[in-house]
Amino acid sequence: MEDGKIASVHSTVFKESENLQGKRSEIKGYDFNEGLDYSRLFGSMITTGFQATNLGEAIEVVNQMLDWRLADEAVADDCGEEERDGKFRESVKCKVFLGFTSNLVSSGLRDVFRYLVEHRVVEVVVTTAGGIEEDLIKCLAPTYKGDFALAGAYLRSKGLNRIGNLLVPNDNYCKFEDWIIPIFDQMLKEQNEQNVLWTPSKLIARLGKEINDERSYLYWAYKNNVPVYCPSITDGSLGDMLYFHSFRSPGLVVDIVQDIRAMNGEAVHAGLRKTGMIILGGGLPKHHICNANMMRNGADYAVFINTAQEYDGSDSGAHPDEAVSWGKIRGSAKTVKVHCDATIAFPFLVAETFAKKVSKTTT
Repeated sequence: MEDGKIASVHSTVFKESENLQGKRSEIKGYDFNEGLDYSRLFGSMITTGFQATNLGEAIEVVNQMLDWRLADEAVADDCGEEERDGKFRESVKCKVFLGFTSNLVSSGLRDVFRYLVEHRVVEVVVTTAGGIEEDLIKCLAPTYKGDFALAGAYLRSKGLNRIGNLLVPNDNYCKFEDWIIPIFDQMLKEQNEQNVLWTPSKLIARLGKEINDERSYLYWAYKNNVPVYCPSITDGSLGDMLYFHSFRSPGLVVDIVQDIRAMNGEAVHAGLRKTGMIILGGGLPKHHICNANMMRNGADYAVFINTAQEYDGSDSGAHPDEAVSWGKIRGSAKTVKVHCDATIAFPFLVAETFAKKVSKTTT
């Protein structure tokens, strides 16, 4: 009787497994005994497990995004003569949308964004008002390293603004006001005398032109004709400046309707191209890019990097599969979410994707 009971317990504990050999990758980390090779180190992420694996998968998805050509697809029976041309098909690439929140421009990732726009490896950028002004302000005065634990009341008494463990002196915003108000004056003049219709993206391009500083990603966006969209243009210091300017010199109009047409058009008119989304953080940039891609029945690739969780129903925390239910990402799309601070993950991702492609074309 006892032997039978033990046998039953034994079979329960040591239940026979499905054979995963050849079906699943073996978990294995990097062996530093083999020397220090950063490319192999990053390559080992995908078999390390947890969020390292998600980062490794994100690297794979972005490389697929960058490598895709129309030539990879079967030629449709009803396509035109141009679409059948091999050279033309090889020239049609994936259209890459990049979105990020303002805090990431406050951080050192701003220099990574500048690199991507400078080398024209992303074609559409979406950010918040802070993602615009912080780039410009850094051309006028620096942001400093602080500490998460610095007391708010103490910092306020010193005229220092805290963004996480970063410090922005309030004087920086005073310099920003001195710089931008004359530009708004000129824009108002052009509106009244030349009938210029300003939109957020046109305003941003103008600021990129005026800053004329190669450290600025907005300068490179202006120079390389990469559109930067920001439907929340008034939600930040830029909004403060527009507010004060409206009393000093009333009348400047910024039309957001023209920009929603333009933004949605970036996806609708992608034509034969696939589209890919790389979104750092959540909120407005994430939804704005996803919603535009809904207009073409979804993006073909999506990489999300953020620390938000989905259990409160927020769009910020939503996984890619939720966007599939809305038609913002195709059911056949290659997707991954990396649950990580983007300041850690994104430089590694860029090193193993965009930077390698740029290096090949410039050497």
